[in-house]
Amino acid sequence: MRVVFIVNNADIHRVVSQALQSGWPEAQVASITQGTQAVDMVRRMLPDIVLMDVSFPDVDGFEVLSRIREVTSTPVIVVTAKDAEVDRIRGLELGADDYVVAPVSPLELVARIRAVLRRCKPRKPAIAGTVENGGLMIDFKSEQVKLNGAEVTLTPIEFRLLQELASSTGQTVSQESLLARVWGEEYLDTPNLLKVHIYRLRRKLGDHADNPRIIATVPRRGYQLIASAKTVSPGTPPPSPPTPGDAR
Repeated sequence: MRVVFIVNNADIHRVVSQALQSGWPEAQVASITQGTQAVDMVRRMLPDIVLMDVSFPDVDGFEVLSRIREVTSTPVIVVTAKDAEVDRIRGLELGADDYVVAPVSPLELVARIRAVLRRCKPRKPAIAGTVENGGLMIDFKSEQVKLNGAEVTLTPIEFRLLQELASSTGQTVSQESLLARVWGEEYLDTPNLLKVHIYRLRRKLGDHADNPRIIATVPRRGYQLIASAKTVSPGTPPPSPPTPGDAR
């Protein structure tokens, strides 16, 4: 396994190092302390996973996360002492696959890394072949998504989420079911994680929670991929990201 490890905090460095040594002693690890070097390191190494803090003296760590997500769909786990809920939401909205608040034990971090790798691992599609729904085309074998003929780049978790919704097109899939199928039952008490990823998926599909044409929110129940979605244009951002406690 190839790992890029971006951190400037000695305590977090120690915990991440112990976790990697415990879980993946043969891993190739590239460790850097400067956020400005992170994107180039990810481009060169093509890692299987990125572990990063978002506190650096030279650059905004959230900006680093955003730039990493622009160049790769590689799983990213934020490990940081920044524990404000607004920071967690921001990290997930910018593309982190998990957000772990330090202090954290090496054993828990190993479990978190394994969970993310498991979620991002290709799996047998629930539906064979290709599904076309309005202007949306989903190829389950190649994990390719197109909207009005233009390719839409999704992270592995975003594709898993879309896959689960598409497997029940026109039917409501509960929040609990989506969390359990995509993230695992240990994430059933993290509804904001799902809300933020739904927001990111909608944004990439040019969809809005206020006027959904692809993914609809069913209040107090879950989400639904709308059957025969109308043709839309990708890249149109929704008004704003979800806020903690928002049912959208």
